[in-house]
Amino acid sequence: MENSNSASYKAIAVIMAGGAGAKLWPKSTEKTPKQFLHLIGEGSMIQNTVMYLLPFFKAEDIYIVTSEYFIDLVTEQLPMIPQENLILEPFPKNTAPCLALTLASLKFKISDDTILMAFPADHHISNVREFQNSLDVAGKVASDTKGIVTIGISPTRPETAYGYIQKEFNSNDLHLKYENAVSHALTFAEKPDIDSAKRFIDSGDFLWNCGIFVLRVDTFWAAFEKFLPDQNSLFKIIQKTVGLDMFKDTVNDAYLQMQAESMDYAILEKAENIHVIESSFGWSDLGTWDELHRMMMKDARNNVLIGEVVALNISNSLIIGGKRLIGVEGVENLIVIDSDESLLICKRGKSNDVQEIVNYMKRKQINNFL
Repeated sequence: MENSNSASYKAIAVIMAGGAGAKLWPKSTEKTPKQFLHLIGEGSMIQNTVMYLLPFFKAEDIYIVTSEYFIDLVTEQLPMIPQENLILEPFPKNTAPCLALTLASLKFKISDDTILMAFPADHHISNVREFQNSLDVAGKVASDTKGIVTIGISPTRPETAYGYIQKEFNSNDLHLKYENAVSHALTFAEKPDIDSAKRFIDSGDFLWNCGIFVLRVDTFWAAFEKFLPDQNSLFKIIQKTVGLDMFKDTVNDAYLQMQAESMDYAILEKAENIHVIESSFGWSDLGTWDELHRMMMKDARNNVLIGEVVALNISNSLIIGGKRLIGVEGVENLIVIDSDESLLICKRGKSNDVQEIVNYMKRKQINNFL
C-alpha cells in the first residue's frame, strides 16, 4: 500500500487472529473462536476488520496470522486475501512472536523501511474514516521518527476491562509537526480497578489502548533483539529457512522453545521511543457479553433479545437464543446465551468471569463443550 496522501512510505497490514475469546463462551469455542463469529456488524469479526482496512490497503498487502487449525475458516471467510498471505503459527504465543513470525516469513518481500501496521482480528470499529485518518498519521510518524506508534482512544467512561496509555502533555516536538493528536507515550497500565480507572479519566492524560501497533520493520527487529534476545536468536534461525522445505519444522521447533510474550509487556512498556496518536473513532474490543449488551440496540426496558426468545417482564438483560426457544419471565440484569451444545446463564456485570467456567472445564477435561 502506498499512502493515499502521496507520502513515500510503503505499509503492510497484519491481522492477528490466533486468540481464543474464552469470555464469549459458549458462542466462542476452541473450534470457532470469537474472531470468526457474527456478533455485530455485517460480517464476522475478522471479516469486519478486513473491511475496515480494504479502503486503505490492497488485499495483497493484508496478511493474516492464525493457527494452522483455522486455515479453512480464514479461507472461507476471507476469499479476497491471497492464500500466500496466511501466516500460520503451530500454536499461539501471543502478539510479539506472532509479528516476528510474520516479518521473518516476509524477509524476501518487504524492506527494512516498510511500515508494519498490526491489528487485532476481533475488535469493533465505527467511524471508519477517522480510523483510517489515524492510520495515515501513524504511518507518517513511524516512518519519520523510526519510533513505535500506538493508537489511543479518547476514553468515554472509567472502563476496567481495557488497558490504558498515558500521554505526555508537553510533546512539543511532535505537536509542532503533527498537530496535537500525537504525543510521546509515558506509561502503560493494564486493566485497572475502578478507582484507578476514574483517576485516569479525571487526569485527562490517559487513553484506551486499542492494541494497534505501527512501526518500521527495522524498528521492530531492533526492539525485539533488545528486549527478547533469546527469542530473537530463534527467529534468526527461522529466517535462514524461509523458502526451504525445513521452514515449517524449524518454526515448530522454535515455538516449542519460546515463551508467550505480548508486545505490550515485552516491548512497549520498556522501550523509550513510543508515540501515541489520540483518536476518537468508535472502538471496542468486544471481549465480554456485557460489552455486547452495551453496544447493541436495546428495547424500552434496556434488553437485547436475539433469536427465538419469549421475554415477559424482564429488564436490563441480554438473551441470545440458539436453535431452541428460550422463555424468560420476571428477571432483570441477566445474561442468557444459548448455543447448539451449551447454555450460559450469568448475572449482568459478571460476564468477565465466564472465562472461569472455561478454565474449570479445562481442568476437569470437559472438552466436548469447549
